[in-house]
Amino acid sequence: MQWGSLWIGVGLSAIAHIITWFQLNGQFINNWFRDNIFILSLFGIPISYAHIYSTRYMVDGLNGLYWPSRFMGFSIGTIIFGLFTYLILGETINLKTAISLLLSLALVGVQILWK
Repeated sequence: MQWGSLWIGVGLSAIAHIITWFQLNGQFINNWFRDNIFILSLFGIPISYAHIYSTRYMVDGLNGLYWPSRFMGFSIGTIIFGLFTYLILGETINLKTAISLLLSLALVGVQILWK
Protein backbone atom coordinates (compact mmCIF):
# COMPACT_ATOMS: atom_id res chain seq x y z
CA MET A 1 0.00 0.00 0.00
CA GLN A 2 1.30 3.42 -0.95
CA TRP A 3 -0.10 5.71 1.70
CA GLY A 4 0.88 8.97 0.00
CA SER A 5 -1.01 8.17 -3.20
CA LEU A 6 -3.96 6.83 -1.23
CA TRP A 7 -4.29 10.01 0.84
CA ILE A 8 -4.02 12.22 -2.25
CA GLY A 9 -6.83 10.17 -3.81
CA VAL A 10 -8.96 10.40 -0.69
CA GLY A 11 -8.38 14.16 -0.51
CA LEU A 12 -9.31 14.68 -4.17
CA SER A 13 -12.42 12.56 -3.71
CA ALA A 14 -13.44 14.61 -0.67
CA ILE A 15 -12.91 17.89 -2.54
CA ALA A 16 -14.95 16.63 -5.50
CA HIS A 17 -17.80 15.50 -3.24
CA ILE A 18 -17.82 18.80 -1.32
CA ILE A 19 -18.02 20.84 -4.53
CA THR A 20 -20.71 18.48 -5.83
CA TRP A 21 -22.71 18.93 -2.62
CA PHE A 22 -22.78 22.70 -3.13
CA GLN A 23 -23.47 22.32 -6.86
CA LEU A 24 -26.54 20.18 -6.18
CA ASN A 25 -27.81 21.55 -2.86
CA GLY A 26 -26.79 25.21 -3.03
CA GLN A 27 -30.24 25.93 -4.48
CA PHE A 28 -31.66 25.35 -1.01
CA ILE A 29 -29.24 27.81 0.60
CA ASN A 30 -29.12 30.76 -1.78
CA ASN A 31 -31.10 31.87 -4.83
CA TRP A 32 -27.89 32.49 -6.77
CA PHE A 33 -27.46 28.72 -7.13
CA ARG A 34 -31.06 28.34 -8.29
CA ASP A 35 -30.71 31.18 -10.82
CA ASN A 36 -27.33 30.19 -12.31
CA ILE A 37 -27.73 26.57 -13.30
CA PHE A 38 -25.58 26.90 -16.42
CA ILE A 39 -22.64 28.30 -14.43
CA LEU A 40 -23.07 25.51 -11.88
CA SER A 41 -23.07 22.91 -14.64
CA LEU A 42 -19.64 24.16 -15.72
CA PHE A 43 -18.32 23.06 -12.34
CA GLY A 44 -18.90 19.53 -13.62
CA ILE A 45 -15.61 19.78 -15.54
CA PRO A 46 -13.29 20.28 -12.55
CA ILE A 47 -15.40 17.86 -10.51
CA SER A 48 -14.86 15.21 -13.19
CA TYR A 49 -11.11 15.85 -13.24
CA ALA A 50 -11.00 15.52 -9.45
CA HIS A 51 -12.87 12.20 -9.57
CA ILE A 52 -10.68 10.85 -12.38
CA TYR A 53 -7.45 11.73 -10.59
CA SER A 54 -8.87 10.60 -7.26
CA THR A 55 -9.53 7.17 -8.73
CA ARG A 56 -6.07 7.05 -10.30
CA TYR A 57 -4.34 7.91 -7.03
CA MET A 58 -6.47 5.54 -4.96
CA VAL A 59 -5.88 2.62 -7.36
CA ASP A 60 -2.14 3.38 -7.32
CA GLY A 61 -2.19 3.65 -3.53
CA LEU A 62 -4.02 0.33 -3.26
CA ASN A 63 -1.47 -1.48 -5.45
CA GLY A 64 -3.64 -1.62 -8.55
CA LEU A 65 -6.88 -2.79 -6.92
CA TYR A 66 -10.04 -1.22 -8.34
CA TRP A 67 -12.85 -2.35 -6.04
CA PRO A 68 -11.48 -0.75 -2.88
CA SER A 69 -11.22 2.63 -4.60
CA ARG A 70 -14.85 2.38 -5.72
CA PHE A 71 -16.08 1.55 -2.21
CA MET A 72 -13.94 4.31 -0.73
CA GLY A 73 -15.23 6.93 -3.19
CA PHE A 74 -18.82 5.91 -2.49
CA SER A 75 -18.26 6.01 1.25
CA ILE A 76 -16.50 9.37 1.19
CA GLY A 77 -19.44 10.80 -0.77
CA THR A 78 -21.96 9.35 1.65
CA ILE A 79 -20.11 10.71 4.69
CA ILE A 80 -19.71 14.18 3.19
CA PHE A 81 -23.35 14.30 2.11
CA GLY A 82 -24.52 13.33 5.58
CA LEU A 83 -22.28 15.78 7.40
CA PHE A 84 -22.91 18.75 5.11
CA THR A 85 -26.66 18.14 5.02
CA TYR A 86 -26.65 18.14 8.81
CA LEU A 87 -24.26 21.06 9.33
CA ILE A 88 -25.50 23.37 6.57
CA LEU A 89 -29.13 22.44 5.94
CA GLY A 90 -29.84 21.38 9.51
CA GLU A 91 -31.40 18.04 8.61
CA THR A 92 -30.98 15.85 11.65
CA ILE A 93 -29.32 12.49 11.54
CA ASN A 94 -31.79 9.81 12.59
CA LEU A 95 -30.87 6.27 13.59
CA LYS A 96 -31.17 4.92 10.04
CA THR A 97 -28.87 7.64 8.67
CA ALA A 98 -26.40 7.23 11.54
CA ILE A 99 -26.15 3.49 10.90
CA SER A 100 -25.65 4.15 7.18
CA LEU A 101 -22.83 6.60 7.97
CA LEU A 102 -21.20 4.08 10.30
CA LEU A 103 -21.44 1.42 7.60
CA SER A 104 -19.75 3.83 5.17
CA LEU A 105 -16.92 4.34 7.66
CA ALA A 106 -16.70 0.57 8.10
CA LEU A 107 -16.40 0.14 4.31
CA VAL A 108 -13.45 2.52 4.23
CA GLY A 109 -11.86 0.79 7.22
CA VAL A 110 -12.22 -2.66 5.67
CA GLN A 111 -10.73 -1.53 2.38
CA ILE A 112 -7.73 0.17 4.00
CA LEU A 113 -6.98 -2.14 6.92
CA TRP A 114 -7.89 -5.63 5.66
CA LYS A 115 -4.82 -7.28 4.12
